[in-house]
Amino acid sequence: MASSSQNQGLSKYVTLISLDGFEFVVLREAACISKAIAKMLNTQSNFMEAKDGRCVFGEINGIVLEKVAEYFYYNYKNRNKEDVPDMEIPPELCLELLMAADYLDT
Repeated sequence: MASSSQNQGLSKYVTLISLDGFEFVVLREAACISKAIAKMLNTQSNFMEAKDGRCVFGEINGIVLEKVAEYFYYNYKNRNKEDVPDMEIPPELCLELLMAADYLDT
């Protein structure tokens, strides 16, 4: 996560947009679990995403991105806990979620 001095004036939330146009508003700190998203949103990067807080993923569909956003919150909520149970993942999404996790460096 970027330092607090870099985050001054930034929204606490970012919007993740799937290839089929679904939008998920996610807590910035939770979304930055993804190293790729953290880099996109880094104010030093000069990426458009850092300026407008919107990350478009033209290769991730809405169903998968929704599960990714759910994971971000699950991870964020349980970040300081021990013995956290595995998150429920529908078997039919496993391959696509693995590919998305790899792409997002999560």
